[in-house]
Amino acid sequence: MRMKTGEAGPGSRRSLALLNGFRAFLPYYGLIAASVLLPLLIFAFAAWQNWRQLERLAEERGTRRAALVAEHALKVFQGNEQIIRRVDDRTRSLDWDGIVHSVDLHTFLKGLPAEVDSLEGVALIRPDGWLASTSTVFPAPPVDLSDRAYFQAVRNEPGRTHVSTIMEGHVSGQPFLRLARQRSNPEGIPDGVIVVSMAPDYFTRFYHTITRGEDAVTMARADGAVLIREPGITTGREILSPGSGFMQGIARTERGIYRTISELDRVERIHAYQRVGTYPVYVSYGISLHAVAREWRANLTTFGAVTGIASLALGLLSTLVLRRAQQERQMFTEYQAEVRRREEIEDRLRQAQKMEAVGQLTGGVAHDFNNLLTVVIGSLDMLRRRMDPDNARDARLITAAFEGAQRAAALTHRLLAFSRQQPLDPKPIDANKLVAGMAEMLRRTLSEELDIETVLAGGLWRTYADPNQLESAILNLAVNARDAMPDGGKLTIETANARLDETYAAAPQDVVPGSYVMISVSDTGTGMTPDVVGRVFEPFFTTKPVGKGTGLGLPQVYGFIKQSGGHVVVYSEPGQGTSVKLYLPRYHGNEGEAAPAPDRADEPVHSLNGETILVVEDDAMVRRFTVEALRHAGHCVLEAADGPAALDLLDRHPETALLFTDVVLAGLLNGRQVAEEALRRRPNLKVVFTTGYTRNAIVHQGRLDEGVEFLGKPFTAVSLCAKVRSVLER
Repeated sequence: MRMKTGEAGPGSRRSLALLNGFRAFLPYYGLIAASVLLPLLIFAFAAWQNWRQLERLAEERGTRRAALVAEHALKVFQGNEQIIRRVDDRTRSLDWDGIVHSVDLHTFLKGLPAEVDSLEGVALIRPDGWLASTSTVFPAPPVDLSDRAYFQAVRNEPGRTHVSTIMEGHVSGQPFLRLARQRSNPEGIPDGVIVVSMAPDYFTRFYHTITRGEDAVTMARADGAVLIREPGITTGREILSPGSGFMQGIARTERGIYRTISELDRVERIHAYQRVGTYPVYVSYGISLHAVAREWRANLTTFGAVTGIASLALGLLSTLVLRRAQQERQMFTEYQAEVRRREEIEDRLRQAQKMEAVGQLTGGVAHDFNNLLTVVIGSLDMLRRRMDPDNARDARLITAAFEGAQRAAALTHRLLAFSRQQPLDPKPIDANKLVAGMAEMLRRTLSEELDIETVLAGGLWRTYADPNQLESAILNLAVNARDAMPDGGKLTIETANARLDETYAAAPQDVVPGSYVMISVSDTGTGMTPDVVGRVFEPFFTTKPVGKGTGLGLPQVYGFIKQSGGHVVVYSEPGQGTSVKLYLPRYHGNEGEAAPAPDRADEPVHSLNGETILVVEDDAMVRRFTVEALRHAGHCVLEAADGPAALDLLDRHPETALLFTDVVLAGLLNGRQVAEEALRRRPNLKVVFTTGYTRNAIVHQGRLDEGVEFLGKPFTAVSLCAKVRSVLER
């Protein structure tokens, strides 16, 4: 049977029906496709973005760590190069025969490694390459070092410090990294070589503390010679090829970033490198791309879960994308906060290291400096009291010298306070009485244009601190407030009870939660910007004109408060004034009278009974001044330069009533040990200690030991005799 023209058959009708059905469901097919393709596109984009972000964060972390490692290496190299200069200065007047046979020089060299942690040994090499002197063996063994690369390099490049590769020592057989520089003879002409040795372990121990996972730290010379590697997979003799990422990078810039497969362990890493000062040495911090990829894959797992859920229903797509965006934003915010927290910790670590270095320098010079100031101040004071009152010209000169010496003593005192190395004598304090007692003095001494107000809290707790140091801290703050109000203003000193909770203590402020007594000093002056507020406790930082401030007032306050277990905070805005709040821990001891006001007598206290006093002081000038001051006050004085001599005098003079001893003494016995032995022999003997700087003999945790009588250097004849009199009468 034939079909009529234009009539569709059954197959055609079915095809047409399928086509019409497909057209009808085309939007749904598109929605299904979109529910798959759109999440996949979002997934791919998010994965790409996350990878870029992880790479960028790895580069930033590597750059920070490379800078930290470079700074550490620079300090080590500079410290050891300073040792070379000291050895050069010490031996400049010696010929080589004198160097070879000098026991004093060997003793000097032997003591140097104790001063620098990284230093293992020092050696002097003759111009012909033979070992002349060393810190390890005396006399130096006959060793020919002319074949050493560092010897040849220094001989060919005078005036430069050469950094050697890792090599074994001829004498010790241990691997060392060496710095070498030419020695100068008395005419300043290069003559021989000075070498200092450093153990590679000193560097790798530090690197081990900052690396994590598959990270790697490399120290290499500009010629590609690998010096130090952590993890320690090298022998110290590897040479990086000219085509390595390290060599190509340092050929372009002194610091930068490159990505390469390491020639040392075949691990692909992102490396940040930086030159160590002006030395031909570079450090590189590498972060493994495998570790970055693992973190990325972990994130992809989360992204994949989101994609699978989004594929189930197109209607949930927007909700899931929004939720995921919120989660990512939260994760990124938390990550940024963690990065900032770590940067703050690293900044505080560097600041603490800088402050520790200043503190060590302060402690090292304070003892001798205070001894000198004791002689100067005491002698000037005695001379001023004895001179003819009609000699006005000489009186002015002596007074000027005395005031200058007192300012030097105050500067040393402030340095010790900042470094938290001053011996404190804490007592229970009623802060209201102390502030009220200072208010009238401040009104008399500060500018008349200032309106001084005290706001004293009722029921104020007591605190436990050194009253003299607390007075000094309040006075420092009041003087700063006066200087901030040159045209006058209002100075307010306020007291209050305060509780610092765990939420406040959790902030990076180094404070223990608990009960505190708060003393606030506020002014209506010019105020400070936030960047200035962030630096007010740095030593020698000041906004005052040259000659108007030392920059040690606020650091002294900070050091005292921290040493007392307290907390200090500054609030200030430009044009709105400044408020400094001191928080001192609440005292929970027995109720009683607060600390008495310090004795401010101006006249010497003379002996009533001519008591015998034994003075132990190893500094001859200080000893002479102390003995003369006590004899002038009517005492019978015995003197000794060290502990054994003092104990011998004590046995021969049973009438001795008081022992006055320096804490730091030359010889085997320090002042505390002399006092303990003296009290064992004479239990009723009175003891007074003195020192310009002490570590642990009579001071622990920044406070004087219980029952210790102490007179700090520098002191005058007045303060010395008053202290002795008060102890004898007690």
